[in-house]
Amino acid sequence: QAQLVESGGGLVQPGGSLRLSCAASVSICRINAMGWYRQAPGKQRELVARLTRTGVINYGDSVKGRFTISRDNAKNTVYLQMNSLKPADTAVYYCNSDPPQFRWGQGTQVTVSS
Repeated sequence: QAQLVESGGGLVQPGGSLRLSCAASVSICRINAMGWYRQAPGKQRELVARLTRTGVINYGDSVKGRFTISRDNAKNTVYLQMNSLKPADTAVYYCNSDPPQFRWGQGTQVTVSS
């Protein structure tokens, strides 16, 4: 079973930046789309960014213009650069394919607070 390991989260002040990484234990080069998801307390998990292997990128409206997704197939790693962070971005962030086909990892906590 493939493993996904997210890292890079932390506590940051509003307006700050973080870069998340997701390392996969399997090759991701043939996966059509990889995505970053987040789940805030009391809310459902939502897809915030996806990147297909052909380079098509989609963002959720709430993160458009602030977040950037990228992937390094050689390293089997997906990244999420998050800028201009807001308290509303506070959540546990996960990566997976879109649609999800792997077991969910533990995620990485992002807390945006002053």
